[in-house]
Amino acid sequence: MEPFERYRSFIPDFPLFQAALQKPLPTHLRINRLKVDPLAVVSFLVKRGVCLRESMKGDETLYRVDGLESGGNLLEYFLGYVHPQAFTSCLPAMALAPGKDAFVLDLCAAPGGKTAQLAQLMKNTGLIVANELHPGRLIPLGHTLDRLGVMNAVVTGYQAQEFPLRQSFDYVLADVPCSSEGRFRRVKGQHAHSRFGAMRNMMRTQQRIIVRGFDLLRVGGRMVYATCTYNPEENEAIVDFLLKCRDATLLPIELGLGCEPGLNEWEGAVFDERLSMAARFYPHRVDSVGFFMALIGRRG
Repeated sequence: MEPFERYRSFIPDFPLFQAALQKPLPTHLRINRLKVDPLAVVSFLVKRGVCLRESMKGDETLYRVDGLESGGNLLEYFLGYVHPQAFTSCLPAMALAPGKDAFVLDLCAAPGGKTAQLAQLMKNTGLIVANELHPGRLIPLGHTLDRLGVMNAVVTGYQAQEFPLRQSFDYVLADVPCSSEGRFRRVKGQHAHSRFGAMRNMMRTQQRIIVRGFDLLRVGGRMVYATCTYNPEENEAIVDFLLKCRDATLLPIELGLGCEPGLNEWEGAVFDERLSMAARFYPHRVDSVGFFMALIGRRG
C-alpha cells in the first residue's frame, strides 16, 4: 500500500499531495539579522547569479533558492549570514514570536536553526535555554549558535520530558522527536518509515514532553508543540492529551500561509474541538517539509 494512503481521508487534494512527494525538496535560506542586513545579503547573492524568491510575502529573511543544491557551500554560510533551513521549520519560532528580554526554553534544540531564529527575534536579548539530550548533537548545536552569532543562549543536556521544574519560562518550544513522515522527499522514503515500528514508545515520550513543557510555562506564557509528521496520533492526539490533563488553551496561528486546520477526529478517535486551531502544512500547499503546529497558552 502507498505509505500515506491511510491519510487520504484528511489530506486535501490527495493526488496532488502524492505528486508533490515525487518532486525534489527545494532549498530555502534564512538570512541572519544578528550579523547582517538582509537586503545586503540578497544583493550579494543576486550579483553572483543566485536566484532568490521570497518564501513568505513581506518577510525579508526567508528565501527559496532555485538552482542551488546546498546553501552550506556559500561563503555567506561560513560567515554566518545565512542558514539553510526548511521553510516550514522556520514557522514555529515565528508562531511563538518571543520579544526582547524574554525567557525562552527550546526543549529539543539541536541542530540549532530554530534556537538561532528565536535569538534573532529576541535581538540577542533575554535568555534562551537550548536543551539537547544527545551528546553527539551538542557539537553541531554549539557550532550553529556560534556561527550565527547567538549570544543569549546557554546549552543544557536534560531529557526533555524530565527538564527540571525549577524555573518558569515566558515561551517554550517543543519541536519533538517524531516519525518524520514530512521529510519523506528529503530522504526518499528510507529514514521516515524506518521509525514507524517505534512509534508507540515515541507517542508516550511526546505526551510526556508536551506536559512537561506546559508545566514549565509561566501564567500567560505560550508554547509551540511541533512535529514534521502527518500522523494524527503524534499530532492532534498528543495535544488533546494535554488539554485533558492540564488547564491549557489553544491560540490561533496567524502566519498568513496556506495551511489546513487540525483534525477533530480520525479513525474513531474524537479530539477536542479546539484542535481546529492547530495548523497542518502539506508539501503541495507549502513546498517544503510537511509540518504540524499547535500554539498553546497557559491561563491564569
